Amino acid sequence: MRRLHTLDLVPDLAGQEVVRRDWQALRDAGLPSQLDHRGRTNAPHVTVVSAPDLPDDVIDLAKVRLGSVLPMRARAAGLLLLGGERLTVARAVDIDDDVVRRVLAVRVHVPDRQHVGWLPHVTLARRLDRASAQRAIDVLGHEDLELTLTELRRWDPQRGRVTTIAQARGTTGRPPGVCR
Repeated sequence: MRRLHTLDLVPDLAGQEVVRRDWQALRDAGLPSQLDHRGRTNAPHVTVVSAPDLPDDVIDLAKVRLGSVLPMRARAAGLLLLGGERLTVARAVDIDDDVVRRVLAVRVHVPDRQHVGWLPHVTLARRLDRASAQRAIDVLGHEDLELTLTELRRWDPQRGRVTTIAQARGTTGRPPGVCR
């Protein structure tokens, strides 16, 4: 299976720490967690679009349409269970309608995008067996998480590289060694 290019919205350092607490809680409970993803580029994010390729004109459009509204407030509320026999656990992310329209305006220009429509979320775990779903829900609880999304980045799997497309002014960036 070919790895997909992505455009992602990344929270500020405080938001990343909030999500990482969820990752740690799952790991501490002996459940799958995004902390198990050992890639040097692993970081909390909301995927805007994923596809086999992202043309340069799409990157330019995303920079204009989404970069101009950074930073943006979001609320990670509610838990999602996605998949079949093995589940992905995620927090649904509520984002302003204007931002949703902007994201859809970018997505429509991406040929072969992975999903139709957009379900903004932050992934907490992958490959959770169905029998452990209730335990994961109990571990994560029901509190909403406040996030400030401050960066738009591109993941290029062929080059193994993350590139910042746009960033809110005054943000300090990501922790050393963490790019995705």
